[in-house]
Amino acid sequence: MKRQHRFRAILFDLDGTLTDPFTGIARSVNYALQQLGHPRLSDDELRHWIGPPLHTSFEQLLGDPRLADQAVAHYRQRYWETGLYENTVFPGIPELLSDLKAAGIRLFVATSKIRPPTERILTHFGLQSFFEAIAAVDPDNRDGNKAMVIGTLLPTLGTDRAWTVMVGDTIFDIHGARTHRMPCIAVTYGYGEYRDLYLAAPLALASTVGTLRELLSADASTFGQIPSFTARHGKPT
Repeated sequence: MKRQHRFRAILFDLDGTLTDPFTGIARSVNYALQQLGHPRLSDDELRHWIGPPLHTSFEQLLGDPRLADQAVAHYRQRYWETGLYENTVFPGIPELLSDLKAAGIRLFVATSKIRPPTERILTHFGLQSFFEAIAAVDPDNRDGNKAMVIGTLLPTLGTDRAWTVMVGDTIFDIHGARTHRMPCIAVTYGYGEYRDLYLAAPLALASTVGTLRELLSADASTFGQIPSFTARHGKPT
Protein backbone atom coordinates (compact mmCIF):
# COMPACT_ATOMS: atom_id res chain seq x y z
CA MET A 1 0.00 0.00 0.00
CA LYS A 2 1.43 3.38 -1.00
CA ARG A 3 2.27 5.65 1.92
CA GLN A 4 0.17 8.82 2.12
CA HIS A 5 2.15 11.82 3.29
CA ARG A 6 0.51 14.52 5.37
CA PHE A 7 1.60 17.18 2.87
CA ARG A 8 1.13 17.20 -0.87
CA ALA A 9 2.97 20.49 -1.39
CA ILE A 10 5.65 22.37 0.56
CA LEU A 11 6.64 26.03 0.19
CA PHE A 12 10.20 26.79 1.28
CA ASP A 13 11.62 30.14 2.25
CA LEU A 14 15.17 30.62 0.91
CA ASP A 15 17.36 32.72 3.22
CA GLY A 16 17.81 31.08 6.61
CA THR A 17 15.83 27.99 5.59
CA LEU A 18 17.55 26.43 2.58
CA THR A 19 20.75 28.48 2.66
CA ASP A 20 22.77 30.55 5.11
CA PRO A 21 23.16 33.93 3.37
CA PHE A 22 24.55 35.96 6.25
CA THR A 23 27.98 36.87 4.89
CA GLY A 24 26.74 38.09 1.52
CA ILE A 25 23.80 40.03 2.92
CA ALA A 26 25.79 41.59 5.77
CA ARG A 27 28.62 42.76 3.55
CA SER A 28 26.21 44.11 0.94
CA VAL A 29 24.14 46.03 3.51
CA ASN A 30 27.25 47.63 4.97
CA TYR A 31 28.55 48.44 1.50
CA ALA A 32 25.30 50.24 0.72
CA LEU A 33 25.41 52.17 3.99
CA GLN A 34 29.02 53.19 3.42
CA GLN A 35 28.09 54.59 0.00
CA LEU A 36 25.61 56.86 1.78
CA GLY A 37 28.04 57.86 4.53
CA HIS A 38 26.17 55.88 7.18
CA PRO A 39 28.04 53.94 9.90
CA ARG A 40 28.42 50.21 9.48
CA LEU A 41 26.11 47.89 11.40
CA SER A 42 27.32 45.14 13.71
CA ASP A 43 26.79 41.47 12.99
CA ASP A 44 24.15 41.30 15.74
CA GLU A 45 22.23 44.17 14.13
CA LEU A 46 22.55 42.65 10.67
CA ARG A 47 21.04 39.33 11.72
CA HIS A 48 17.66 41.07 11.86
CA TRP A 49 17.95 42.05 8.18
CA ILE A 50 17.49 38.49 7.02
CA GLY A 51 13.79 37.89 6.47
CA PRO A 52 12.08 41.30 6.24
CA PRO A 53 11.75 43.10 2.88
CA LEU A 54 15.02 44.91 2.19
CA HIS A 55 13.52 48.30 1.34
CA THR A 56 11.53 48.27 4.59
CA SER A 57 14.68 47.64 6.63
CA PHE A 58 16.61 50.44 4.92
CA GLU A 59 13.70 52.85 5.30
CA GLN A 60 13.36 52.08 9.01
CA LEU A 61 17.08 52.68 9.51
CA LEU A 62 17.48 55.75 7.31
CA GLY A 63 14.08 57.35 7.86
CA ASP A 64 13.64 58.41 4.24
CA PRO A 65 12.09 56.38 1.38
CA ARG A 66 14.34 58.12 -1.17
CA LEU A 67 17.49 57.26 0.76
CA ALA A 68 16.17 53.71 1.08
CA ASP A 69 15.83 53.57 -2.72
CA GLN A 70 19.46 54.61 -3.09
CA ALA A 71 20.59 52.11 -0.47
CA VAL A 72 18.75 49.28 -2.20
CA ALA A 73 20.43 50.19 -5.51
CA HIS A 74 23.90 50.13 -3.90
CA TYR A 75 23.06 46.88 -2.11
CA ARG A 76 21.97 45.19 -5.32
CA GLN A 77 25.09 46.34 -7.13
CA ARG A 78 27.32 44.42 -4.76
CA TYR A 79 24.95 41.58 -3.92
CA TRP A 80 24.22 40.60 -7.52
CA GLU A 81 27.91 40.62 -8.43
CA THR A 82 29.40 39.04 -5.30
CA GLY A 83 27.12 38.73 -2.30
CA LEU A 84 24.75 36.06 -3.57
CA TYR A 85 27.70 33.68 -3.90
CA GLU A 86 28.84 34.37 -0.31
CA ASN A 87 26.29 31.82 0.75
CA THR A 88 26.15 28.18 1.84
CA VAL A 89 23.49 25.49 1.66
CA PHE A 90 22.57 24.11 5.08
CA PRO A 91 23.87 20.52 5.41
CA GLY A 92 21.21 17.96 4.60
CA ILE A 93 19.00 20.26 2.52
CA PRO A 94 19.80 18.79 -0.92
CA GLU A 95 19.15 15.28 0.35
CA LEU A 96 15.90 16.35 1.99
CA LEU A 97 14.64 18.02 -1.19
CA SER A 98 15.62 15.01 -3.28
CA ASP A 99 13.76 12.59 -1.01
CA LEU A 100 10.65 14.74 -0.80
CA LYS A 101 10.49 15.12 -4.56
CA ALA A 102 11.03 11.38 -5.04
CA ALA A 103 8.06 10.80 -2.72
CA GLY A 104 5.87 12.80 -5.10
CA ILE A 105 5.54 15.91 -2.93
CA ARG A 106 5.33 19.16 -4.88
CA LEU A 107 8.05 21.63 -3.90
CA PHE A 108 8.07 25.42 -4.29
CA VAL A 109 10.17 28.38 -3.21
CA ALA A 110 8.35 31.33 -1.64
CA THR A 111 10.74 34.16 -0.80
CA SER A 112 10.55 37.91 -0.31
CA LYS A 113 13.88 38.22 -2.14
CA ILE A 114 13.65 39.51 -5.67
CA ARG A 115 13.54 36.96 -8.46
CA PRO A 116 16.87 37.36 -10.36
CA PRO A 117 19.22 36.62 -7.43
CA THR A 118 16.86 33.95 -6.11
CA GLU A 119 17.08 32.05 -9.39
CA ARG A 120 20.85 32.55 -9.59
CA ILE A 121 21.36 31.23 -6.05
CA LEU A 122 19.21 28.15 -6.64
CA THR A 123 20.96 27.43 -9.94
CA HIS A 124 24.45 28.05 -8.54
CA PHE A 125 23.92 25.59 -5.69
CA GLY A 126 22.13 22.98 -7.82
CA LEU A 127 18.76 23.34 -6.09
CA GLN A 128 16.52 24.79 -8.82
CA SER A 129 15.59 21.44 -10.37
CA PHE A 130 13.85 20.33 -7.18
CA PHE A 131 11.21 23.06 -7.42
CA GLU A 132 8.09 23.17 -9.55
CA ALA A 133 7.89 26.97 -9.34
CA ILE A 134 9.59 29.92 -7.64
CA ALA A 135 7.57 32.76 -6.13
CA ALA A 136 9.65 35.87 -5.49
CA VAL A 137 9.35 39.65 -5.59
CA ASP A 138 9.51 41.77 -8.72
CA PRO A 139 12.58 44.07 -8.71
CA ASP A 140 10.37 47.16 -8.93
CA ASN A 141 8.10 46.15 -6.05
CA ARG A 142 9.43 47.78 -2.88
CA ASP A 143 6.53 46.49 -0.76
CA GLY A 144 6.71 42.79 -1.56
CA ASN A 145 5.95 40.63 1.48
CA LYS A 146 5.56 36.95 2.26
CA ALA A 147 1.76 36.94 2.20
CA MET A 148 1.81 38.47 -1.28
CA VAL A 149 4.43 35.97 -2.47
CA ILE A 150 2.50 32.98 -1.14
CA GLY A 151 -0.66 34.32 -2.75
CA THR A 152 0.90 34.14 -6.21
CA LEU A 153 1.29 30.37 -5.80
CA LEU A 154 -2.27 29.58 -4.78
CA PRO A 155 -3.62 29.12 -8.34
CA THR A 156 -0.77 26.72 -9.10
CA LEU A 157 -1.42 24.72 -5.93
CA GLY A 158 -5.04 24.15 -6.91
CA THR A 159 -6.73 21.46 -4.84
CA ASP A 160 -3.41 20.63 -3.10
CA ARG A 161 -3.66 23.92 -1.21
CA ALA A 162 -5.50 22.18 1.64
CA TRP A 163 -2.47 19.88 2.13
CA THR A 164 0.24 22.54 1.80
CA VAL A 165 2.68 23.83 4.43
CA MET A 166 5.04 26.79 4.50
CA VAL A 167 8.57 26.27 5.90
CA GLY A 168 10.52 29.33 7.00
CA ASP A 169 12.72 30.80 9.70
CA THR A 170 10.99 34.08 10.65
CA ILE A 171 7.66 35.34 11.89
CA PHE A 172 7.10 36.79 8.41
CA ASP A 173 6.79 33.23 7.12
CA ILE A 174 4.34 32.31 9.87
CA HIS A 175 2.18 35.40 9.45
CA GLY A 176 2.33 35.23 5.65
CA ALA A 177 1.12 31.64 5.67
CA ARG A 178 -1.57 32.40 8.23
CA THR A 179 -2.96 35.14 5.98
CA HIS A 180 -3.89 32.34 3.57
CA ARG A 181 -4.97 29.90 6.32
CA MET A 182 -1.91 27.80 5.68
CA PRO A 183 0.15 26.11 8.43
CA CYS A 184 3.81 26.93 8.87
CA ILE A 185 6.71 24.93 10.26
CA ALA A 186 9.33 27.32 11.64
CA VAL A 187 12.99 26.32 11.60
CA THR A 188 15.01 27.68 14.49
CA TYR A 189 18.42 27.14 12.88
CA GLY A 190 17.89 30.26 10.75
CA TYR A 191 17.62 33.94 11.67
CA GLY A 192 14.33 34.32 13.50
CA GLU A 193 14.42 34.80 17.27
CA TYR A 194 13.30 31.64 19.04
CA ARG A 195 10.97 33.49 21.40
CA ASP A 196 9.30 35.34 18.53
CA LEU A 197 8.82 32.12 16.58
CA TYR A 198 7.40 30.30 19.58
CA LEU A 199 4.95 33.06 20.42
CA ALA A 200 3.78 33.25 16.80
CA ALA A 201 2.46 29.70 17.29
CA PRO A 202 3.54 27.84 14.16
CA LEU A 203 2.39 24.29 13.52
CA ALA A 204 5.76 23.06 14.80
CA LEU A 205 9.35 24.15 15.43
CA ALA A 206 12.34 22.38 13.89
CA SER A 207 15.75 23.01 15.43
CA THR A 208 17.69 21.03 12.80
CA VAL A 209 17.33 19.89 9.22
CA GLY A 210 16.99 16.36 10.59
CA THR A 211 13.98 17.36 12.67
CA LEU A 212 12.52 19.18 9.69
CA ARG A 213 12.85 15.96 7.69
CA GLU A 214 10.87 14.07 10.34
CA LEU A 215 8.09 16.65 10.28
CA LEU A 216 7.83 16.85 6.51
CA SER A 217 8.03 13.10 6.06
CA ALA A 218 5.22 12.32 8.50
CA ASP A 219 2.36 10.37 7.03
CA ALA A 220 -1.29 11.26 7.28
CA SER A 221 -2.03 8.74 10.04
CA THR A 222 0.60 10.01 12.51
CA PHE A 223 0.77 13.74 11.85
CA GLY A 224 -1.96 14.48 14.33
CA GLN A 225 0.63 14.01 17.08
CA ILE A 226 3.06 16.59 15.70
CA PRO A 227 1.62 19.85 17.08
CA SER A 228 2.77 18.66 20.53
CA PHE A 229 6.32 18.82 19.18
CA THR A 230 6.35 22.58 19.76
CA ALA A 231 5.40 22.16 23.40
CA ARG A 232 8.19 19.65 24.00
CA HIS A 233 10.71 22.42 23.43
CA GLY A 234 9.39 24.28 26.47
CA LYS A 235 8.33 27.90 26.77
CA PRO A 236 10.86 30.59 25.96
CA THR A 237 12.51 32.36 28.84
